[in-house]
Amino acid sequence: MTVILHVDMDAFYASVAELDHPEYKGKALVVGAGARGVVLSANYEARKFGIRAAMPVGRAKRMAPHAIFIAPEHHRYSEISERVMAIFHSYTPLVEPISLDEAFLDVTGSQKLFGTGREIAAKIREQVEKEEGITCSVGLAQSKFIAKLASQHCKPNGMLEIKSDRILEFLHPLPVRAIWGVGPKTAESLERLGLHTVSDIAHTPRATLIRALGESTGASLYELAWGRDYRDVIPDEPEKSIGNEETFSEDLDNPEEILREFLRMTEKATARLRERSLFAKTISIKIKFADFSSLTRSKTVPIAIDNTHDTYEVVKALYLALRNDGARIRLVGVSLSQLQEGAPVQLELGARERGWREADTAIDRAQARFGRGSVRPGRLIRPESGNDEE
Repeated sequence: MTVILHVDMDAFYASVAELDHPEYKGKALVVGAGARGVVLSANYEARKFGIRAAMPVGRAKRMAPHAIFIAPEHHRYSEISERVMAIFHSYTPLVEPISLDEAFLDVTGSQKLFGTGREIAAKIREQVEKEEGITCSVGLAQSKFIAKLASQHCKPNGMLEIKSDRILEFLHPLPVRAIWGVGPKTAESLERLGLHTVSDIAHTPRATLIRALGESTGASLYELAWGRDYRDVIPDEPEKSIGNEETFSEDLDNPEEILREFLRMTEKATARLRERSLFAKTISIKIKFADFSSLTRSKTVPIAIDNTHDTYEVVKALYLALRNDGARIRLVGVSLSQLQEGAPVQLELGARERGWREADTAIDRAQARFGRGSVRPGRLIRPESGNDEE
């Protein structure tokens, strides 16, 4: 019988912050900074006040003005995530990461070595807490869909197994939004049909759902409502893109300031590329204007790159080609895609022996030793403070 685990770290970003700053424990803590930023994570003390991920930071501060608000530290989350994923891989090669803090594991073939699914889940939870100092919740089932629902229902720091003969008993009383793929719009459509629970969907003719929601959505919801999910755990699916974006505390309209922010996003994104030994062929920029309209532009280069200088030259050209000087901008982002693990070296007549990639490698080593921001392009150093605030 197939045994799938869904392992989900508990309030991951906030838990890492508490790990690094024990003085925050027991206090309402929110990861997300800037009046116009969004909440990335909130610990369970903060959630008591209704604070949730993706909520505007300004709203969260009104709900809990006494809470501690801190800026995210993405490099720390990546470090711990890699070690947690290594723990998962020590039990099974069939690990499908969904994000930094959650993954599916197929442990069907691991039971002869490590015991039952419950025993494996217990060992993983114990090892993650002992070695990394954070907790996780684990759902167990025969399918990915039910395993994920189970983990959501045993948070924080819990474990819940849904056996095959209990699936419908567990699933059918849940609200329609519990089903994968049901967002606000689909939920509204279902409620207009008088469907409020998973059981309501299951007992609606499949043809009716397809007429109301379309072939793909209608058929999928009908199958999931009966607990039918035949997707396999796909191990180590390669990353499709790497990017960074930031919402400014105040709208920017000076092209030089905007380009400086694009450089900062480029530096962060290419550093993450090099950490993973990846190269990118497609470089994209994203801009959100003061009126909340947005646009993206991209360019694919002939040879994949990973250095900050060459990537920024593409980013800069994409921005300048827009010819929208004076437009007020509230967010910029840089995304790198068409990723590959190796890139051919293009030999150029008269090229320097040491190029931009070597310079970036030296910077990466310095930052690994002395911390992020210890070495950076001169353009990113603020004259008034001598350093750019992360």
